[in-house]
Amino acid sequence: MPKSYQILEISKISKSFEKGLVLDDINFKIIKNQIFGFIGLNGQGKTTLIKIILDLLDADCGNVLIMGKNSLSPTSRKNIFYLPEKFQPSIYLTGKEFLKFALGFYQKKYDKEKCQKLCQNLELDFRMLNSPIKKYSKGMTQKLGLIALFLSEAELVILDEPMSGLDPKARINLKNELLNYKKLGKTIFFSSHILSDMDEICDEIAVLNNSKILYQGSPLNFKEKFKSKDLDKAFLKAIN
Repeated sequence: MPKSYQILEISKISKSFEKGLVLDDINFKIIKNQIFGFIGLNGQGKTTLIKIILDLLDADCGNVLIMGKNSLSPTSRKNIFYLPEKFQPSIYLTGKEFLKFALGFYQKKYDKEKCQKLCQNLELDFRMLNSPIKKYSKGMTQKLGLIALFLSEAELVILDEPMSGLDPKARINLKNELLNYKKLGKTIFFSSHILSDMDEICDEIAVLNNSKILYQGSPLNFKEKFKSKDLDKAFLKAIN
Protein backbone atom coordinates (compact mmCIF):
# COMPACT_ATOMS: atom_id res chain seq x y z
CA MET A 1 0.00 0.00 0.00
CA PRO A 2 1.36 3.48 -0.80
CA LYS A 3 3.18 5.23 2.02
CA SER A 4 0.63 8.06 1.91
CA TYR A 5 -1.92 5.65 3.38
CA GLN A 6 0.19 5.23 6.52
CA ILE A 7 -1.41 7.47 9.13
CA LEU A 8 0.95 6.47 11.96
CA GLU A 9 4.35 4.80 11.80
CA ILE A 10 6.26 3.83 14.96
CA SER A 11 9.93 2.96 14.31
CA LYS A 12 12.45 1.55 16.80
CA ILE A 13 10.97 3.35 19.81
CA SER A 14 12.61 2.55 23.15
CA LYS A 15 12.07 4.14 26.55
CA SER A 16 13.52 3.50 30.00
CA PHE A 17 12.71 4.88 33.43
CA GLU A 18 14.47 4.33 36.75
CA LYS A 19 12.57 1.07 37.21
CA GLY A 20 13.95 -0.24 33.91
CA LEU A 21 13.11 -0.70 30.24
CA VAL A 22 9.45 -0.02 29.45
CA LEU A 23 9.48 0.04 25.63
CA ASP A 24 12.05 -1.95 23.68
CA ASP A 25 12.39 -1.45 19.90
CA ILE A 26 8.69 -0.87 19.25
CA ASN A 27 7.67 -0.97 15.58
CA PHE A 28 4.24 -0.91 13.96
CA LYS A 29 2.22 0.94 11.33
CA ILE A 30 -1.39 2.04 11.24
CA ILE A 31 -3.12 2.40 7.88
CA LYS A 32 -5.71 5.06 7.09
CA ASN A 33 -9.32 4.15 7.90
CA GLN A 34 -8.47 1.46 10.47
CA ILE A 35 -9.61 0.93 14.01
CA PHE A 36 -6.41 -0.17 15.70
CA GLY A 37 -6.36 -1.56 19.25
CA PHE A 38 -3.35 -1.42 21.56
CA ILE A 39 -3.41 -4.19 24.17
CA GLY A 40 -1.33 -4.75 27.28
CA LEU A 41 -1.58 -5.19 31.03
CA ASN A 42 -1.65 -2.09 33.21
CA GLY A 43 1.83 -0.64 33.67
CA GLN A 44 3.23 -2.23 30.51
CA GLY A 45 3.84 1.08 28.74
CA LYS A 46 0.74 1.73 26.60
CA THR A 47 0.24 5.27 27.90
CA THR A 48 4.00 5.89 27.70
CA LEU A 49 3.94 5.12 23.97
CA ILE A 50 0.90 7.32 23.43
CA LYS A 51 2.68 10.22 25.17
CA ILE A 52 5.72 9.69 22.92
CA ILE A 53 3.50 9.74 19.83
CA LEU A 54 2.06 13.07 20.99
CA ASP A 55 5.49 14.49 21.90
CA LEU A 56 4.46 14.75 25.54
CA LEU A 57 7.39 12.50 26.44
CA ASP A 58 10.79 11.98 24.83
CA ALA A 59 11.79 8.54 23.59
CA ASP A 60 15.31 7.29 24.28
CA CYS A 61 15.59 6.43 20.59
CA GLY A 62 13.45 5.87 17.51
CA ASN A 63 10.98 8.09 15.71
CA VAL A 64 7.29 8.53 14.99
CA LEU A 65 5.73 9.66 11.72
CA ILE A 66 2.19 11.06 11.73
CA MET A 67 0.72 11.32 8.24
CA GLY A 68 4.26 11.35 6.89
CA LYS A 69 5.53 14.08 9.22
CA ASN A 70 7.92 13.71 12.15
CA SER A 71 5.94 13.81 15.40
CA LEU A 72 8.40 16.35 16.83
CA SER A 73 6.93 18.89 14.41
CA PRO A 74 3.84 20.64 15.85
CA THR A 75 2.21 20.57 12.40
CA SER A 76 2.18 16.75 12.51
CA ARG A 77 -0.39 16.88 15.31
CA LYS A 78 -2.64 19.45 13.68
CA ASN A 79 -5.29 16.88 12.73
CA ILE A 80 -5.17 14.62 15.79
CA PHE A 81 -7.69 14.46 18.62
CA TYR A 82 -6.37 12.92 21.85
CA LEU A 83 -8.59 11.87 24.73
CA PRO A 84 -6.68 10.70 27.83
CA GLU A 85 -8.01 8.16 30.31
CA LYS A 86 -8.21 10.78 33.05
CA PHE A 87 -9.94 13.49 31.07
CA GLN A 88 -10.27 16.62 33.22
CA PRO A 89 -11.49 19.75 31.44
CA SER A 90 -11.88 22.97 33.42
CA ILE A 91 -14.66 22.46 35.95
CA TYR A 92 -15.60 26.14 35.65
CA LEU A 93 -16.65 25.87 32.01
CA THR A 94 -20.07 24.65 30.96
CA GLY A 95 -20.14 21.65 28.66
CA LYS A 96 -21.08 23.86 25.72
CA GLU A 97 -18.25 26.31 26.48
CA PHE A 98 -15.78 23.45 26.53
CA LEU A 99 -17.03 22.09 23.20
CA LYS A 100 -16.75 25.50 21.55
CA PHE A 101 -13.24 25.92 22.97
CA ALA A 102 -12.10 22.45 21.82
CA LEU A 103 -13.61 22.81 18.34
CA GLY A 104 -11.76 26.08 17.86
CA PHE A 105 -8.53 24.11 17.49
CA TYR A 106 -10.01 22.35 14.46
CA GLN A 107 -11.60 25.45 12.89
CA LYS A 108 -15.02 23.89 13.54
CA LYS A 109 -18.12 25.70 14.69
CA TYR A 110 -20.40 24.29 17.35
CA ASP A 111 -23.18 22.40 15.56
CA LYS A 112 -26.22 22.16 17.84
CA GLU A 113 -28.01 19.54 15.72
CA LYS A 114 -25.00 17.20 15.53
CA CYS A 115 -24.34 17.73 19.21
CA GLN A 116 -27.91 16.85 20.16
CA LYS A 117 -27.70 13.64 18.13
CA LEU A 118 -24.39 12.64 19.74
CA CYS A 119 -25.76 13.40 23.21
CA GLN A 120 -28.73 11.17 22.42
CA ASN A 121 -26.53 8.37 21.06
CA LEU A 122 -24.16 8.50 24.03
CA GLU A 123 -26.99 9.05 26.53
CA LEU A 124 -25.87 12.41 27.86
CA ASP A 125 -28.72 14.79 28.70
CA PHE A 126 -28.31 17.62 26.17
CA ARG A 127 -29.52 20.12 28.77
CA MET A 128 -26.45 19.32 30.90
CA LEU A 129 -24.27 21.15 28.35
CA ASN A 130 -25.51 24.38 29.92
CA SER A 131 -24.28 23.27 33.36
CA PRO A 132 -20.74 23.71 34.77
CA ILE A 133 -18.57 20.62 34.33
CA LYS A 134 -18.04 20.52 38.10
CA LYS A 135 -21.59 19.10 38.30
CA TYR A 136 -20.73 16.21 35.94
CA SER A 137 -20.05 12.63 37.03
CA LYS A 138 -16.95 10.82 35.71
CA GLY A 139 -19.05 9.10 33.04
CA MET A 140 -20.66 12.36 31.94
CA THR A 141 -17.26 14.05 31.69
CA GLN A 142 -15.98 11.17 29.57
CA LYS A 143 -18.99 11.45 27.26
CA LEU A 144 -18.35 15.19 26.89
CA GLY A 145 -14.79 14.46 25.70
CA LEU A 146 -16.09 11.86 23.27
CA ILE A 147 -18.66 14.29 21.85
CA ALA A 148 -15.86 16.83 21.29
CA LEU A 149 -13.88 14.11 19.52
CA PHE A 150 -16.66 13.22 17.08
CA LEU A 151 -17.51 16.86 16.41
CA SER A 152 -13.84 17.64 15.67
CA GLU A 153 -13.81 15.29 12.64
CA ALA A 154 -10.04 14.86 13.19
CA GLU A 155 -8.34 12.46 10.77
CA LEU A 156 -6.66 10.50 13.56
CA VAL A 157 -8.08 10.03 17.04
CA ILE A 158 -5.99 8.60 19.86
CA LEU A 159 -7.90 7.30 22.87
CA ASP A 160 -6.44 5.99 26.12
CA GLU A 161 -8.98 3.67 27.79
CA PRO A 162 -12.03 5.39 26.22
CA MET A 163 -14.48 3.00 27.90
CA SER A 164 -13.31 4.15 31.35
CA GLY A 165 -16.23 5.36 33.46
CA LEU A 166 -18.88 4.17 31.00
CA ASP A 167 -21.63 1.70 31.87
CA PRO A 168 -22.24 -1.33 29.57
CA LYS A 169 -24.98 0.42 27.54
CA ALA A 170 -22.83 3.50 26.99
CA ARG A 171 -19.94 1.24 25.91
CA ILE A 172 -22.15 -0.37 23.25
CA ASN A 173 -23.23 3.05 22.01
CA LEU A 174 -19.63 4.26 21.90
CA LYS A 175 -18.56 1.27 19.81
CA ASN A 176 -21.30 2.10 17.32
CA GLU A 177 -20.13 5.73 17.18
CA LEU A 178 -16.52 4.64 16.60
CA LEU A 179 -17.63 2.41 13.73
CA ASN A 180 -19.63 5.32 12.28
CA TYR A 181 -16.59 7.55 12.60
CA LYS A 182 -14.50 5.03 10.69
CA LYS A 183 -17.11 5.13 7.88
CA LEU A 184 -16.19 8.80 7.42
CA GLY A 185 -12.69 7.67 6.38
CA LYS A 186 -11.16 8.39 9.79
CA THR A 187 -8.55 6.39 11.71
CA ILE A 188 -8.84 5.37 15.35
CA PHE A 189 -6.03 4.22 17.65
CA PHE A 190 -7.02 3.26 21.16
CA SER A 191 -5.83 1.33 24.17
CA SER A 192 -8.20 -0.64 26.36
CA HIS A 193 -8.17 -3.45 28.88
CA ILE A 194 -11.68 -4.48 27.78
CA LEU A 195 -10.60 -6.93 25.11
CA SER A 196 -14.10 -8.02 24.11
CA ASP A 197 -14.67 -4.48 22.84
CA MET A 198 -11.51 -4.64 20.75
CA ASP A 199 -12.50 -8.02 19.36
CA GLU A 200 -15.77 -6.54 18.08
CA ILE A 201 -14.54 -3.39 16.35
CA CYS A 202 -10.78 -3.53 15.67
CA ASP A 203 -9.33 -4.22 12.23
CA GLU A 204 -5.90 -4.77 13.78
CA ILE A 205 -4.37 -5.02 17.22
CA ALA A 206 -0.88 -4.81 18.67
CA VAL A 207 -0.06 -6.66 21.88
CA LEU A 208 2.54 -5.16 24.21
CA ASN A 209 4.14 -7.42 26.81
CA ASN A 210 7.43 -7.21 28.70
CA SER A 211 8.36 -4.01 26.81
CA LYS A 212 8.04 -5.64 23.34
CA ILE A 213 5.36 -6.01 20.68
CA LEU A 214 4.30 -9.62 20.97
CA TYR A 215 1.86 -9.56 18.06
CA GLN A 216 0.44 -7.28 15.39
CA GLY A 217 -2.37 -8.31 13.09
CA SER A 218 -6.09 -9.02 13.07
CA PRO A 219 -7.92 -10.15 16.22
CA LEU A 220 -9.09 -13.23 14.31
CA ASN A 221 -5.55 -14.34 13.43
CA PHE A 222 -4.47 -13.72 17.02
CA LYS A 223 -7.23 -15.97 18.34
CA GLU A 224 -6.39 -18.64 15.78
CA LYS A 225 -2.70 -18.45 16.63
CA PHE A 226 -3.39 -19.09 20.31
CA LYS A 227 -6.26 -21.50 19.68
CA SER A 228 -8.96 -19.59 21.52
CA LYS A 229 -12.45 -18.42 20.61
CA ASP A 230 -12.20 -15.16 22.52
CA LEU A 231 -9.56 -12.47 22.70
CA ASP A 232 -9.24 -12.47 26.48
CA LYS A 233 -8.18 -16.11 26.66
CA ALA A 234 -5.91 -15.75 23.64
CA PHE A 235 -4.22 -12.79 25.32
CA LEU A 236 -3.65 -14.72 28.55
CA LYS A 237 -2.12 -17.60 26.58
CA ALA A 238 0.09 -15.19 24.66
CA ILE A 239 1.57 -13.43 27.69
CA ASN A 240 2.09 -16.70 29.55
